[in-house]
Amino acid sequence: MAELKKTLSDIAKSIVDNPDAVIVTGDEEGDDVCLTLSVASDDIGKVIGKQGKIAKSIRMVMKSAANLYGKHVTVDIDD
Repeated sequence: MAELKKTLSDIAKSIVDNPDAVIVTGDEEGDDVCLTLSVASDDIGKVIGKQGKIAKSIRMVMKSAANLYGKHVTVDIDD
């Protein structure tokens, strides 16, 4: 799970203006991993994007990364 947290953190830090405020927390239950991404309130729009397109892309990349480890991942973005 640490690899998936780092991957999500790296993606988010490359998008936002305040990378020091990026926090990724997660729970793992068997093969299921639930990650929660928190960013500064000014950067929330950058992570979600217009009509949620960036958020969907982040989730798609994370699902592909999780597949490498035989895991199923869900990504929640904290408001």
